[in-house]
Amino acid sequence: MNITRVLARNPSPFTGPGTNTWIVGSAGDCVIIDPGPLDPQHERAVADAVDQVRVRSVLVTHTHPDHAPLANPLARTFAVPALGFRSGPDFDPDTLIGEGDRIPVGDVSLQVIHTPGHSDDHLCFLADGALFTGDHIMGGSSVMIDDLVAYLPSLEKLQRFDLKRIHPGHGPELDQPHQVIDWYLAHRRQREKEILNALAEGAGEIDQLVEAVYRDVDPALRPLAARSVAAHLRKLAIEGRVTLHGDRAELVS
Repeated sequence: MNITRVLARNPSPFTGPGTNTWIVGSAGDCVIIDPGPLDPQHERAVADAVDQVRVRSVLVTHTHPDHAPLANPLARTFAVPALGFRSGPDFDPDTLIGEGDRIPVGDVSLQVIHTPGHSDDHLCFLADGALFTGDHIMGGSSVMIDDLVAYLPSLEKLQRFDLKRIHPGHGPELDQPHQVIDWYLAHRRQREKEILNALAEGAGEIDQLVEAVYRDVDPALRPLAARSVAAHLRKLAIEGRVTLHGDRAELVS
């Protein structure tokens, strides 16, 4: 199995160096994972990277605009299906895929793993120990979470697989994948502890909690930090540890 990365030209505080488009090849066939945004230069770069192999399908980990919009145009170019969990902005899958499905490519197949949390439509793909994680796990940083109740079990589920390397949607490839997942789980537990401590010290509004917990984060990323704080608070509310009043939280005494 051959794996090639083509980096999209969309660097930002939110995407790091840009979106990683992964080309997974075997026995003269390939699939394209997360073709990224609508960018003619990136589209040409992806087309050049698959010039000597047969494209079988275009896969999308989730429908965020830095991952999915180029999927349908590329699928039309190569006359192959675009595959994803559901439709979203600028993406309409030809075939819906989900937990346990397998996507053939040459002599191997990619196992589809549903990993909600960053978004509820998020998928990872696994083949021969190579895990393609989209925004579920990123290289060099943690990720923004919409649903922490779903995200933590999604991380724990990945620990059950035989993993050799992580190929994320942003940032460098990651060796020692199980240790990386352990770090992600520990990071979320630490954030939860920090939020509970900030609540105990009198912070209650989400912006106050972001200031207390994410004081060292790039200001451009504060809106994403606020979404992660809100996800933590919703989890704590479900567990009966806090009460929510709009954007304000209080510890349950």
